[in-house]
Amino acid sequence: MEAQSLPAALALVAGGGAGLSPEKRAALGVSLPLLQHNYRFERVWFWGCIQGVRGAYYIAEGLRPDRAAPRIRLYSLNCLDWSLLTPATKEMVAQAEQLKGRFQGDPSFEYNFAEINPQAAETLFEGGKEPVIKEEARLIATIEQIDRAVGIVPRGAFVKTPLGSVHENRHFEGLSLVEAKKLSSYFHFTEPVNLKNKTLLEKANLDPSTDFLDSLEHDIPQGSWSVQLEKGGAVVVLRSLLWLGLTFYHVPMTKQYGYIYLGTGEKNVDLPFML
Repeated sequence: MEAQSLPAALALVAGGGAGLSPEKRAALGVSLPLLQHNYRFERVWFWGCIQGVRGAYYIAEGLRPDRAAPRIRLYSLNCLDWSLLTPATKEMVAQAEQLKGRFQGDPSFEYNFAEINPQAAETLFEGGKEPVIKEEARLIATIEQIDRAVGIVPRGAFVKTPLGSVHENRHFEGLSLVEAKKLSSYFHFTEPVNLKNKTLLEKANLDPSTDFLDSLEHDIPQGSWSVQLEKGGAVVVLRSLLWLGLTFYHVPMTKQYGYIYLGTGEKNVDLPFML
C-alpha cells in the first residue's frame, strides 16, 4: 500500500499480475505518476481491478500526508484515462449491499431495485425516489466495503498524533518473521470498532500512538484469512476468504508491504458455511 511501485507490488504478490496484461501494466506505469503530479498527491498506489462481464474497472487511490483523511479514489477503463470517484455515502453502501451478481463494466448501467428486490426498493428509496442505482455508485460503495473489511496494514506502520491525524511511521522497519505470521500483527486501516469495547485493563497494555486500530485476530467469521509464506519464506502473504481477490503482502524486517484487489467485486457470503 505504501511505498510499493506497481511492478514491485505485482512481483511480490504471488499471482498478483495474473489479471493484468503486460500492456495494462505498462499503461499504469505511465499514467499513475502523471496522476500523482496532476493531483499533487503525496503518493498514488494501484488499488486493484474489479472485473465486469463486459469490461474492467482499474482503481487507484491518491494519498495525502494525513492518512486519516477521506480517501481520494479514481477509476479507469483503459489504465490511461482516469475519473474521480465521489466519496461513498451510507446510502450508497446500503443499496450496493442488496445487489448480487457480476458488475457489467459500464459505469452508466442502471440496476432497477423494483425488479431485483421490491422489498429493498421500498426501504432504500423512500420519498418517491426512483429505485435505480448506477453501476458507478455500486463501484464506489464496493471499493469502500472492501477497504473497510479487508484493507489492512502491519502493526506499527502508522502513528496517530495527539491531535488525531495519522501519518506514516518513519521508524517502522517491518515486522519480525515470527510476528509477521500472526493475525494480531495486522490492523484494519479504518475506524476501529472492537478497540472501543476493550476494558481499561486491556487498553493499559496498548500504545495509543500505534495501537489505535482493530487487529485481525478477532475478525468474524473466524478463519476468514489465509496466512502463507511465499518466495522461499521471504514474503508473508495474507489472502481474504471473505473478499476473494484481496491479497496483502509483507516482507519481514523491511518497509515493504501492501495489498491489491483483483476480483469480481462480489463478497463471499457463503464463507460462514464453508468454514
